Amino acid sequence: MKIRDRKLMTMVFALFLLVFGIFGISPVTVSAAGDLPRLVDMADLLSDSEEAALVEMLDEVSERQQVDIVVVTADSLEGKSATQYADDFYDDYGYGFGDGRDGILFLVSMGERDWCLSTTGFGITAFTDAGQAYMSELFLPDLSEGDYAAAFVTFVQLCDDFITQADSGAPYDVGNLPQEPYAFGMWLAISFGVAFVIALIATGVMKGQLHSVSSQSRADSYIRDGSMQLTKNNDLFLYRHIERREKPKDNSSDSPGGSSTHTSSSGTTHGGSGGTF
Repeated sequence: MKIRDRKLMTMVFALFLLVFGIFGISPVTVSAAGDLPRLVDMADLLSDSEEAALVEMLDEVSERQQVDIVVVTADSLEGKSATQYADDFYDDYGYGFGDGRDGILFLVSMGERDWCLSTTGFGITAFTDAGQAYMSELFLPDLSEGDYAAAFVTFVQLCDDFITQADSGAPYDVGNLPQEPYAFGMWLAISFGVAFVIALIATGVMKGQLHSVSSQSRADSYIRDGSMQLTKNNDLFLYRHIERREKPKDNSSDSPGGSSTHTSSSGTTHGGSGGTF
């Protein structure tokens, strides 16, 4: 059964916490200061087993890194932009660690097929504009194909890596992005290269065994005297080689790096990005 009213969801979850506390049962781990779990699947995109695995992953990375990592799915944006919805959801339900409310929220809205990242506190530092663009290139293919669990797992794994990198003092940014893993095409090129080298070695060995044959610098060395007479010769233009070089581009207008920010309706500073899938 889908939960469409977020306020009702909050009340129900608070009731669960109260019941669990009375009977001494340990509830699902929630955000450091929030009222909801780190996974709120209102659009019901995940199976029970996928939800359980993702919640465990979100909790482990968030607690270890002390940065809230939140995934929210919705049926619609309720008339808001994706950025407004993501920012308000993060602010209204109290996500975030410490005074800076450090964290990142990944929103997916099925009605508009929009996605959005909203960062706060240390999350703004760790997830730069260039870094978010890099991340989206990796999780968007699965998101577009409907493999939501895979997209969310990729997102959490990237968050873990990006936060660790930011802790070192050099967040992933323009000129400092993770190295791309070798794609199939790259491995294919390497395979052809290795095969080419092996072929060169093999032909070199065979060539070394030809002691009675030597190369000639002129073609007439291969013609038997008197076997052929030329009655006419002339030069024929076959083709022209033109070399073009690209004019260097002016990069003065390129992004200098870092994170662009905005202020949410509650007055909190957020970074973020978004698009469609």
